[in-house]
Amino acid sequence: MEPLAYKIRPKSFDDIVGQDHLVGPKGVIRKMLDQNKLFSLILYGPAGCGKTSIAEIIASYFPLTSFSFNASCDTKSKLKEISDCANLYPNIICIIDEIHRMKKDVQDYLLPFIESGKLTIVGLTTENPYRCVNPAIRSRCHIYRMNEIKEDDIILLLKKTIESQKFNQLSDDILKYIAVASSCEIRTALNMLEITTMLDKDDLTLENVMQLIGKKAFLIDEKGENFYDVASAMIKSIRGSDPDAALHYLARLLQTEDLEFIVRRLLCSMYEDIGLGNPACGPRVYAACKSALMLGLPEARLPLAYAIVDLATSPKSNSTYLGINQAIEDLANLKSMKIPPHILNKELKSGKYEYKYPHDYKNGYVKQQYLPDELINKVYYTPKDTGSYEKAIKEFLKKLKDD
Repeated sequence: MEPLAYKIRPKSFDDIVGQDHLVGPKGVIRKMLDQNKLFSLILYGPAGCGKTSIAEIIASYFPLTSFSFNASCDTKSKLKEISDCANLYPNIICIIDEIHRMKKDVQDYLLPFIESGKLTIVGLTTENPYRCVNPAIRSRCHIYRMNEIKEDDIILLLKKTIESQKFNQLSDDILKYIAVASSCEIRTALNMLEITTMLDKDDLTLENVMQLIGKKAFLIDEKGENFYDVASAMIKSIRGSDPDAALHYLARLLQTEDLEFIVRRLLCSMYEDIGLGNPACGPRVYAACKSALMLGLPEARLPLAYAIVDLATSPKSNSTYLGINQAIEDLANLKSMKIPPHILNKELKSGKYEYKYPHDYKNGYVKQQYLPDELINKVYYTPKDTGSYEKAIKEFLKKLKDD
């Protein structure tokens, strides 16, 4: 039996949800195809956000010269068959699913075809390509992030589907439940909608739908509270040094059984909110998170609770968080800035400039310029007084400045 999600798979960009920046009327991919052009690109984003649908619509523009390759299971020989076609026909398109899993030898084989323009690839991945895709492949592609699908987008899609498929109408609380329980994944939401058709019209209550779906992918209490609101409340409780509230929200999140999400949030909180206020907390929280993933539920609650209390009761400092954000902002807003020539190896070798090796000086320190000229005297890192460790850093930096 054909699943609903497959049956109503988008046939045009107008049917794509939540990705107007790419395929809307002014979207970059739509503009490429309207001009009969397509450059190699990589689409990345969470599962169920429409990557495969967009790729298939792109392929429909090139029905005779488009191919698919799954990096997790297809072999190099299949890619060779595709590349052989690139020697015979212009404008060969290859959609590479799970491109982050592509083996290095396969990537190396692919490079000259992409470089020459004989082969145009559309890579799809749930991972960050800046971290997991070979730089040589990455540099030859335009990289676009897919938006996370919003709850309102899912609800609107469900309503349209109900109307087009002539399903029984669902109440707003049921639609909201499906949107949140599906983690706003389009495919999952449609699968959940399809299973509700097993219920008669008079039985379409929230309680019956929850029992039928049988999934607690995301926490919803009797008020229909959003999963991400609970996660945000946990982090804000940690930031506010309230271990009791943080444990309460952890207990809610544990009902989702999504340990990886919880662990990511705790590690992020450590480096955003505690930072150098209590640097010894970092390794402890990391070890607790690793233990939670190894133990699994229900035992994972023990190291996670340990980490929560450790974070919430630690001195707080967001100094490094503020520093890197300001540095990134300056990088985006300022023109190209040259590295001071005396700290470049090539200038050092020429003897034109003198780099002072700090270890040759008293206390391992010597004053010299490291920042580009445009940023002289710029301060990104300002120590806080919330913890003894960062107080010591403050004194150390002050001493260097005063000497």
